[in-house]
Amino acid sequence: MIASVGPVLPLPLLRATGRYRGALGWNVEREMPFADRWLESKFPRWAFSILEDWGAGRFDDLETVVFSRADDGAQRLYYYVCELQRRGVMGGPLPLICDVTLIPRPHGQAHLEAALARLADRLDVGRDALARALDEAALGAPMPPEGNGPLCLLAGTPPPDRRLHDAAAQAGWRMHGPTLTESWNDMAAIPPEPGESPFAALARAMRATTAASRGFRDRNAALAAEVGQTGASAAVLWFTEEDEARIWDLPGQKRVLEELGVPVLALTRRDWAARDGAGREITQFLKETAA
Repeated sequence: MIASVGPVLPLPLLRATGRYRGALGWNVEREMPFADRWLESKFPRWAFSILEDWGAGRFDDLETVVFSRADDGAQRLYYYVCELQRRGVMGGPLPLICDVTLIPRPHGQAHLEAALARLADRLDVGRDALARALDEAALGAPMPPEGNGPLCLLAGTPPPDRRLHDAAAQAGWRMHGPTLTESWNDMAAIPPEPGESPFAALARAMRATTAASRGFRDRNAALAAEVGQTGASAAVLWFTEEDEARIWDLPGQKRVLEELGVPVLALTRRDWAARDGAGREITQFLKETAA
C-alpha cells in the first residue's frame, strides 16, 4: 500500500496504482516523545504526529510514502525520515519525494513532467492507466458550505479539522476554507488538451493547484476573487506559530479585505490544535460582525 504527505501531489497517478490508501493522518492531542527527540519546534505539529507513528511502527504495513516538495514541512520531514532510517533508528516504508516545481516558466512544467514519469515508473503505472485515472478523477474546487447564514472565509494555515468551522457555526455563520486534509486532496480542475500526454496534463493541473505553502501565485488577488465568488461577509486569517511561509501574505491579504469592506479577524502565532481560545475569538468576532 502507498500513502502520501503534503499538498500538490499527483493524486490520479497514486490512485492509478490501485494501492493508494490516502494521506497519512495525525493526532496531536497526545504526548510525542519520539518526535520531540528528533524534530525542531518549528516543524508543523502534524509532522510530529507522523514521525511519532512512523517510529512506533504504525506505518509498517505500507510499502511507500510519497512526500511533496511543494510544502516546507513535508519536504523537511522527508529528509528526517530518510536520515533516521539510514541511522537505523527506525524502519517502516520507503520514503519517496515528488519533485514538484511551481516556478511559472516552461522549464518548470517540463521538469515536473519528467519527475512524474519517473515516479510512475517507480510505482509501475503506465501511460494508459494514468490517462484513465485522469479521466475518472473528480477534479474541482470545494464548493461553499450549504445552509443558511452569512459566510466567512477562512484563510492562512489550514486547520487540522473543522474545529474553527464549528466555532463559526456557533455564531450562526458558515465558514468556507479547507482543512489540512482537504487542502492535501485539492487539485485544479484543468482538463487534458487534445493530444496532450497524461504526464503533461497532470503537471499542468498540479501547477495550477493553490494549496502549496510555497509558490508564485498572487494570493492577494486569489483572496479577492474568492470573496467575489462566495459573497463572503467576513474573513478570518489564521496562522499557526510554525507557519513561516504563509504568514508573509498577511499584510497584503488584510489590506485587500479592508479595501473590499470585508471585516477581518487576524490571528497569528496560534496553536494548531486551537487550544488557545481561537474558537471563542472567532465566535465572538462573528457575533459582533452580525450585530
